[in-house]
Amino acid sequence: MNSPLPNLSLADILERTIELSQTATAMLKSYYQDRCEDLDVRIKVEGPVTVADEAVDRYLLDGIRSMCGDSCDYLTEETYQPGDRELPQDWVWIIDPLDGTQGFIDKTGEYAIHIALTYQHRPVLAVVAVPESDTLYAAIFGSGCLRITASGVRESVRVTGDRTLTDAIVIASRHHRSDKLVRLLAQLPCQQQLEIGSIGCKIAAIVDRRADLYVSLSGDSAPKDWDFAAPELILTEAGGKFTHSDGSPIKYNQGDVSQWGCFIASNGAWHQQILDCCQEYK
Repeated sequence: MNSPLPNLSLADILERTIELSQTATAMLKSYYQDRCEDLDVRIKVEGPVTVADEAVDRYLLDGIRSMCGDSCDYLTEETYQPGDRELPQDWVWIIDPLDGTQGFIDKTGEYAIHIALTYQHRPVLAVVAVPESDTLYAAIFGSGCLRITASGVRESVRVTGDRTLTDAIVIASRHHRSDKLVRLLAQLPCQQQLEIGSIGCKIAAIVDRRADLYVSLSGDSAPKDWDFAAPELILTEAGGKFTHSDGSPIKYNQGDVSQWGCFIASNGAWHQQILDCCQEYK
């Protein structure tokens, strides 16, 4: 696959993105562990925001812009304004500097950094960093998924379908659990649940084989592009699947950043069976 930069391959861009993510991880951990009284929590329409979100957003955006310049467009949770239209470039960075802000505030340890580079509405490069587990996941489309530890150890990771469908572990959100979602989960053939905040942490649990399935269902609000773009590529490059409930792919940077409807992320072993259970929730 081509790169948005003539002098850097996607592999080069990924390495630089990993470096930025590692520094951003240290920034978030500093706020989380040592500066929690300085968070300056404010409530927006879509949820809380802190100075940690904003500081990491500026750092990542500045770092990626210095690398890519005008060859790409940039969409981040902290800079997006309602009513913004589809960005015109083929290459668009989609960034969430702090996925799981409520968990960050509540000190559950369940928060993540999402960085994705998309080409014509689909992710082709991604990093998801989970600071409190000192783990980072990185992927390029068609090249598999890497798990990188704080000590720098790198290993390829693949999901597995070792459990039967009835024994599968379903990830349930700590927040955003509408009555409609509760009804959907109750009709699945698998009823073991694991509560995890942050979509990045949810997908990491599937990649790390601690869980098998995650179902997202919009209600009064919906997940945003920056919630899904990076985690999707991490999961699919690890061998899993992440689709609409009708099996169609997710598209990004289409003007409305809200991802309405029902979405299924799984280890892929029985993805179609789960889709069949969710057809009425398209």
